[in-house]
Formats: sequence, structure tokens, C-alpha cells
Amino acid sequence: MQNYSLLDLAPVVEGQSTAEALANTVDLARHAEGWGYHRYWLAEHHNMPGIASAATSVVIGHVAGATKTIRVGSGGIMLPNHAPLVVAEQFGTLETLYPGRIDIGLGRAPGTDGATAQALRRYFSSADQFPQDVVELINYLDDEDGAAPVRAYPGAGTQVPVWILGSSLFGAQLAAHLGLPYAFASHFAPQMLGEAIAAYRSGFKPSARLAKPHFMMAAGLFAAETDEEAVYHRSSQMLSFARMRTGRPGKLPAPVENVADHVPAQALAGAEAALAVSATGSRDTVRRQLEVLIDEYQPDELLLTSMIHDHGARLKSFEIGAEVLAGMRVAEAA
Repeated sequence: MQNYSLLDLAPVVEGQSTAEALANTVDLARHAEGWGYHRYWLAEHHNMPGIASAATSVVIGHVAGATKTIRVGSGGIMLPNHAPLVVAEQFGTLETLYPGRIDIGLGRAPGTDGATAQALRRYFSSADQFPQDVVELINYLDDEDGAAPVRAYPGAGTQVPVWILGSSLFGAQLAAHLGLPYAFASHFAPQMLGEAIAAYRSGFKPSARLAKPHFMMAAGLFAAETDEEAVYHRSSQMLSFARMRTGRPGKLPAPVENVADHVPAQALAGAEAALAVSATGSRDTVRRQLEVLIDEYQPDELLLTSMIHDHGARLKSFEIGAEVLAGMRVAEAA
């Protein structure tokens, strides 16, 4: 494993404002930079009161401006919602402001419901154009000779790294065909993880952007000083998943002592399945669980995410994760 990185969903927790959530994002990014995280990614979601990163490129710029060395990017931009030229201009501007530090991770889903997708003025049917839109976006970013009739200003010639994100074989096959790095959303949809890795690696075609496959696996992280404390903090994510699946999305709930007392058995089982690729517990427990995941899937990079209600506890979780993974890298190099 080459690097460990961080996915921040910019959670707005119960009892907190969006402004506080965004301040927490900046605080977490600064800490993550000091803890050795390689990338700091933010995700596009719409019409979700518990997520503050809907204007993803704006938040990326805010985080990049508040940090110095860590790469900052999208995990991801939902390309069906946007014209490729606009994305090229936005991320070309970010790359111009923060050279060598910006990533574009692209998703095919709308990141929202159908009614909201219509309100965005880009319709879900545009997902069928996703491969063509990806190529169009890359062409805007790679255009250096000025021959194209439409160019991205800023953006042309910046060659911002482009990633394909996915939770199925479609994204894996597209990333392999285009010779792009690939990130799998196993932190909430792990069912096809193994198949997607195999499809990506076996079908990869070297490109001008990437000579060999680069696969990043996302995993949940709920780390604390004790196993019991970690399980307690994880309950917020469990409650949130259950509420979302039953049509009641909201701000990230406060944790509870026994989540089974608050969530129907079927919804709880669904949440457990969704969070199967995750590590929960003390340092030693998290280390063992991450070692199992890394040994099984052999990612080139690990992308950790953690939806914890208390900001201090969330910082602690990512700090422990960084300590564990840094130690594993040292042991691997020895």
C-alpha cells in the first residue's frame, strides 16, 4: 500500500449548523495534513441536510487554501450533474491556484434523488453519456496546442489527475479502458468490491496519464481508545444509514449505547452489510481489521472515512487510523 487518504463527507451533526460543519472540515484537513494523509477528498451530494459539501469545488478551494501540502479533490464530482467544460474550468482554476495539489474523482450517479436531479437541470439519463463526458473533460484539461474550437480557460493544459469512482463493474471497466486510476466506494457499497478490482486490473490499458493500474479502496473507520467507545461512536453512522434507507434523511444523529434498541432488525442488518468494509475498535483492533482488508484486496491506496458525531472523537479516530497505517507501512518496508 503506497498511501492512505481521507474522504470527508462534511457531516452536519444534530445540534450543529452548516457553518460549524464546514469549520470542522477545515480543522480536520489541517490535522490530516499533519498526520500524513496523502489526499483529502470531498463528495458531492444534494438535498441532504446532513452533508455540507454540495458545492464541492467551492469547499475544495476552501480546504486547499487552508492547507499547504496535502492533495485536495473530489470523491467525487457527479459528472451527470455538470457540463464537462464547467468542471474543467472549475478544477483548472483550482489547479492554477494550488498547483500540483488538486484531484478530480468522477462519479456516474447523480448523488441525489430524481426530483433534485431535475432541479439541477441535468437529468439522470445523462448518466448514459458518462464515458463520453469523461473523455470530453480530459480533452479540455489536456488541450495544450490550442487547436480545439472550445477551450477551458483556466483548465487547458493543467492535466489535473482524473479518477473514476464506482461501486460496480461499469466504473472499473471504464477506468481500465481509459487508463485512469480507480476508486471503489466500498465504504457504503462493498458487494462487488472483489469483482471490480479484478476487472480493473485485468482490463487495464496503459495511457498517457497512467502506466499501470492504481486502485484505491474506501473503508469506514471508527477508532477510539477502547473497542466499546468505538462501537458507541459508530452508532451514529448506523442510525444515519437506517434513517436514509427508510426515507428519513437528516443531520448525523447523536450516538446511542445500544443501536439495536433504536433501529429495526432489517434496517440494522442492511446498515451492517453496507459498512462491512470498515474497521471499528481500539488501535490494536483497528490494526488487525485493516490488515485483513489490505491483505485480501491489496489496494494501492486506502481511503478512510468516518461519520462520527463528536468532532473531537472524529479527529481522534482519524489520528489513530493514521498512526496504525503509518506503522503498517514502516513494517512493510522493513
